[in-house]
Amino acid sequence: MGSLVPEALFTDPDLARAVTRGLAQTEALLEDRLSRGHDVMIEAARYLSDAGGKRFRPLFTVLAAQLGPEPASPRVPVAAAVVELIHLASLYHDDVMDESALRRGAPSANALWGNNFAILTGDYVFAHASRLCADLGAEAVAIIADTFGELVAGQARETAGPRPGQDPVEHYLQVIWEKTGALIATAGRFGAMFSGADAAQVDRLRRAGDAIGIAFQIADDIIDIASSADQSGKRPGTDLREGVHTLPVLYALREEGSDADRLRALLVRAPSRDDDVEEAIALLLRSPGLKRAQADLRRYVDRAFAELDELPAAPANAALRDLVHLAVERAS
Repeated sequence: MGSLVPEALFTDPDLARAVTRGLAQTEALLEDRLSRGHDVMIEAARYLSDAGGKRFRPLFTVLAAQLGPEPASPRVPVAAAVVELIHLASLYHDDVMDESALRRGAPSANALWGNNFAILTGDYVFAHASRLCADLGAEAVAIIADTFGELVAGQARETAGPRPGQDPVEHYLQVIWEKTGALIATAGRFGAMFSGADAAQVDRLRRAGDAIGIAFQIADDIIDIASSADQSGKRPGTDLREGVHTLPVLYALREEGSDADRLRALLVRAPSRDDDVEEAIALLLRSPGLKRAQADLRRYVDRAFAELDELPAAPANAALRDLVHLAVERAS
C-alpha cells in the first residue's frame, strides 16, 4: 500500500485525520517497545518492523474502531500495536520454517543471524506483544493467546500436510484461516472492543476479519499466477518455485485431461527452470482451477460485506469495503 493510510480509502477528511492519528500513535508504540529491553535483542527485534510493510492489521483495527462510540480511545492504538507485534513475531518463525532468504525484498532475519537467533527474536517480539497486551486486560490477553495458538497450529498444519484421505482444499483453507484469517479477525475484534462497541458489533467485525483474511490470501494465490511482476511487486510463480500448492493449483490438479496431466508432471517437485515455471503458469491460466479460486475469492468477499452490511453506515464502513476492493481487485 505504500503509505500507512492509502489515500484511495478516504473521501471523508475527518476519517482520514482520525485514522492517520491512530496509526501514528500505533507506530510510535511499536518504535518505543521494540527499542526497549535487552541490548542483544534490539537490533534483530526492530529489523522487520523497520523494514516497513503494509501495516494492514493496525489499519483494520483503527478503521474498525471508527465504527464504535469511542473511536479515539487511547486503548485502540495499543490494541493495534499488539496485533502488529504478533504478526511480526510470526514472520520471524515463518521465514525459518520456510527457509526463506528474503523478506520484503531484503535479507530475512534468519539469513542475517541464523535460524536459532531468528526463532528467539520471534519469541522476544511475542514477549513484547504480551507485555503490551497486559495493559488491555485479562480478556485481551486470553484472546491474543488463543490467536497466537491458531497461528502456530496453522504453521504446523501446513508443515505436516493433509492427513491421509483429507481433501487438500479443505486442508489449505484451514491453514490460511489459522495463519492469516485468525489474526485479522482479532484485529477487527479489538478495534470494536476498545472503541466501546457492543457484543454484536464486536462479533460482526471478528467474522468480517475471518472472511477478509481468507480472501486476502486467496487473492495473493491468484496474483502470484495471474499478474506480472510490475503489477504484483514480486516474481510471478514464486509459490510454484517454492513448491507451494495454493488454491488455484490444488483445483487445477483435480482436473482431467492432457493439460492437467502435464501440470502434474511439472509440479511433482518444485520446478527450478524458468521455462517449466512459465509453462505451468500458462497451463494454470487456462485451467478451470483458476476460475474456481476466483469464485471462492468472491464468496469470501461477499461474506465479509454481508457482515459490514449490518454495521453502522458510516464513512469507516465504506473505507473498510474500499480496503477489501484494493486488496483483491487485481485477482478478479
